[in-house]
Amino acid sequence: MEKVCKFLKENIDDDVVVVGVSGGVDSMVLLSILKIKTPYKIVVAHVHHNLRKESDEELEFVRDYCKNNNLTFEFTKLEYEGKFSEEIARTKRYSFFERVLNKYCSHTLLTAHHGDDLIETIMMKIVRGSTIKGYCGIEKISNRGSYSILRPLLFLTKEDIYEYAKTYNIPYREDYTNSLDEYTRNRYRKYILPFLKQERKDVHLKFLDFSAELSSYYKYVDAIVSKKYKEIVIDNCVNILKFNSLDDFIRKELLMKYLFNIYKKNIVKITNEHLNIILNFVKDGLTNSSIDMPDGFSLIKEYDTFCLKKIKQVEEYCYEFKNEVELPNGKRITICEESSDNSNFTTRIDLSELELPLYIRNCLPNDRMSIKNMQGTKKINNIFTNEKINTEERKAWPVVVDSAGKIIWLPGLKKSYFDRKKNEKYDIILKYN
Repeated sequence: MEKVCKFLKENIDDDVVVVGVSGGVDSMVLLSILKIKTPYKIVVAHVHHNLRKESDEELEFVRDYCKNNNLTFEFTKLEYEGKFSEEIARTKRYSFFERVLNKYCSHTLLTAHHGDDLIETIMMKIVRGSTIKGYCGIEKISNRGSYSILRPLLFLTKEDIYEYAKTYNIPYREDYTNSLDEYTRNRYRKYILPFLKQERKDVHLKFLDFSAELSSYYKYVDAIVSKKYKEIVIDNCVNILKFNSLDDFIRKELLMKYLFNIYKKNIVKITNEHLNIILNFVKDGLTNSSIDMPDGFSLIKEYDTFCLKKIKQVEEYCYEFKNEVELPNGKRITICEESSDNSNFTTRIDLSELELPLYIRNCLPNDRMSIKNMQGTKKINNIFTNEKINTEERKAWPVVVDSAGKIIWLPGLKKSYFDRKKNEKYDIILKYN
């Protein structure tokens, strides 16, 4: 307990602290320590997760305890749209904590994570796979910009906490789900922890040292990665040549930082498999290609850069052309009476050479066209590559064909041999606006 009190004294500058209290033995012991052994004004923040019928009773229990002990009490009851998600619940929980911190002008949030939690978390991360930061487990202090999260009970085991509760007659509520084998963490708690504690009683302190040591390495590496990040990532695009020149380890960490800056709290959806796929994708020689990522993102490689973009899905389209067509890319193809324009944005056509009606559609994988003043045919995708058209634009780019499927124009890029000069015979002029 001496380490807990020393930690609190050395790391709290606020007069007011917010403590997350569920009503379980861990948080009730933390609340008791703060109340008895520290001078801070305490604000109790309780989250009703709205998942168990016992939650109503736990809310009243914590509320009554605060009332009887003259403690400020705040609570929230979580509501979910659709299926329950741990990540959504966590986001809602910390949003509530931040509101309470702001309300009472505090910069210190305390949670009741303890030494056993730390061991369980690190073991689970090792088995599942993670990053250096993930393998650190639970840190004693997490800086969140406007506030810090302190976890003073990491110096204690669950047995220490139960013993303290018994000695000081601290009331608490027990969550029966903590003993169910269907939850992964519970299985580590019931079957792995006893073995480790049998080997060494204070094993949680060794895990705490391991976490601190690994955290120091992470901070050192992160400083290097952050410096390289500024050199390599410009306007959300990563320079492939500079990226591939990095050491393998730094390259992977930089990629993780890049993905985190985009996914934020949803970074949990990125697995080691995603990272390896991306690293191999960036290394290969293909340009203007993409791979799908979670949450509707695509990682797009274009020439000397790659970037992660939220891609707007473009459905296949095929319009019969009459006088004017509005296209999915926001542009139009129209008939104009007169034009002196000879660029690729205009084409003159002799309808007698084609099978009507004309159609406008997006590009198909094997599309080829006969380009004006050139022999043979060329793949449309190769034209896109030569013209540096990015992957996203290609999906919606219009192709004008006749009823027989002959490509007569790639608007804005290339004319076909069907294009006629001003002094030649033609029936209509098409313009790409």
